[in-house]
Amino acid sequence: MTVALRATGLLRDYSDAGVLHAADVHVAQRLGALGGESDERVLLALALCVRGVRQGSVALPLADVPGTVTADDADDAEDGVARELPPWPEVDGWLVAVQASPLVGAGRPLRLDAGELWLERYWRQEVAVADDLLRRAASPPDVDDDTLRAALQRLWPGSEADDQRLAAAVCVLSRVAVLGGGPSTGKTTTVARLLAALREVSPGRPPRIALAAPTGKAAARLTESLREAVHGGAATGREPDPVLSDEDAAVLTRLEATTLHRLLGVRRGSTRFRHSAENRLPHDVVVVDETSMVSLTLFARLLEALRPTTRLVLVGDPDQLASVEAGAVLADLVAPARELGLARTTQLAGRLRAVVPHDVGSVPVAVESAAARVRDGVALLRTDRRFDEGGAIARLARAVRDGDTSGALAVLREGTAAVRFDEVSDDADVPSGVVGELRSDAVALGRRLLDAALADRAGDALAVLAEHRLLCAHRRGPRGVAEWSRTVERWWRDELGVQPRRDGRYAGLPLLVTSNDYDNKLFNGDTGVVVQRDGDLVAAFDSGDGVRHLPLGRLGDVRPLHAMTVHRAQGSQFRRVTVLLPAAGSPLGTRETLYTAVTRASGGVRVIGSAAAVASAVQRSVARATGLRRRLG
Repeated sequence: MTVALRATGLLRDYSDAGVLHAADVHVAQRLGALGGESDERVLLALALCVRGVRQGSVALPLADVPGTVTADDADDAEDGVARELPPWPEVDGWLVAVQASPLVGAGRPLRLDAGELWLERYWRQEVAVADDLLRRAASPPDVDDDTLRAALQRLWPGSEADDQRLAAAVCVLSRVAVLGGGPSTGKTTTVARLLAALREVSPGRPPRIALAAPTGKAAARLTESLREAVHGGAATGREPDPVLSDEDAAVLTRLEATTLHRLLGVRRGSTRFRHSAENRLPHDVVVVDETSMVSLTLFARLLEALRPTTRLVLVGDPDQLASVEAGAVLADLVAPARELGLARTTQLAGRLRAVVPHDVGSVPVAVESAAARVRDGVALLRTDRRFDEGGAIARLARAVRDGDTSGALAVLREGTAAVRFDEVSDDADVPSGVVGELRSDAVALGRRLLDAALADRAGDALAVLAEHRLLCAHRRGPRGVAEWSRTVERWWRDELGVQPRRDGRYAGLPLLVTSNDYDNKLFNGDTGVVVQRDGDLVAAFDSGDGVRHLPLGRLGDVRPLHAMTVHRAQGSQFRRVTVLLPAAGSPLGTRETLYTAVTRASGGVRVIGSAAAVASAVQRSVARATGLRRRLG
């Protein structure tokens, strides 16, 4: 972490203590100078707001700062042990000083709302998102119930209760819908049949449909998964979906998912998009997968670009980590509905009983309100449909998601082929035997990656890269990304004879994009590999519509990818993952972190850490401060 050497007063104290980065301090000092604010308590609050956005929060509850802000929750901790901090300002006086500041108010850098402090940009975005969602929810789509009932019965035949059929009904009857669920609950199958149902209930011309995801890799997986849901696939052993008509199958097969940035239209040299409130998207239905990864800013841009009549279906797992950038949109939409037991307004409850009578049961009725109509659009899939060796992974994920410590440890200690637990105390080095196994795996994968890269088989190299991923909670420390990346790099040099160029690049080097690169249409979290092509080294990326090759000199912010944080692994899927747990008590050892790490794997999970670290993570839920949940009810 970079310390602000020229800071003074409270800014210097909390910079030296490891709470504030130099950038946080610089922004506070600059805005203070421009706005005529010298009270160091206000400048500290401003710097903490900037820091909070960097960590994913868009609001700063000042009263909670003494109990929630630590020196090591900025993902820079060496060992997860919190340092003792200087005393915080007295809260009541702090609030009074902030409220009286010339930096606070409409059109100024800061907003104070219900005891929470905001950077003005994010306050405006969240208000706009809440207003848009409330407005859209107030005008549900015009759908004939008899037509919908017939369509859903064709697509989900039978009289047994089916949570997919119920979820599809909720989505069809809502202008903005959330289709949530964990791995193996059938979200993609539900999306495929939902789109078929929407085609059937839409009068006149067929609806114009767009599929999108936050990253190129997530978009590519959505396209592939949708086609497998329609036609089956040898890799999955699935049969084609028998309820879809030939026309349904033909239409769904032609759909290509894209990134949200491409859907909105990136403008070279600008953070704005071609599609906005002045130039709306032409689609009637927009489906966004992996919505947990969507930031508040990107979601606000998407909403403003949608026509008022467009249906928006947000698909994702609300129990995963939120986006790398600020905001927790999916979690904020789902949490109020969960807390009220998925209660429905009287109007929607009546329509659900009419169109899916076998699936409704006893529906909790919500008090009619604008917020209740937003909650009406939330549907959650709970039935696990995975029956292969990954069953142990699914059981582990459920235990973690539900906060069941004993259940999670029991699955970890079963010793199944799919789940392995190497118990290592928090203060001990990873045992040499475990390190030796990790080395063998890393070298074997590296050899295959190198062979494919030298032969200019970029597609094969990218496929090898997806077979295994080493995941860490922290970036630094003995179990952090930096340490293990150096270790794997050393193994490759020693055993594979890798000889990097002066710039550190070589054929077979895996790459991670660490910031959005609009010119090259690469986005934070995208992964690629360096391959040898026509006697030169180039970077190859899976862009969602095939492999793209780019000169290395054109790349923006990328780094070697031998290990990655769990946060950056969102939206990715690997055959196997190895998870290096942080010490018990680390602020980054949370339920969402462990759940996200476990659910990245389709075939095998290896967890390295202590039982205490597992228990600590399962019992601690991540805290991300936003106001959207409150604004929606």
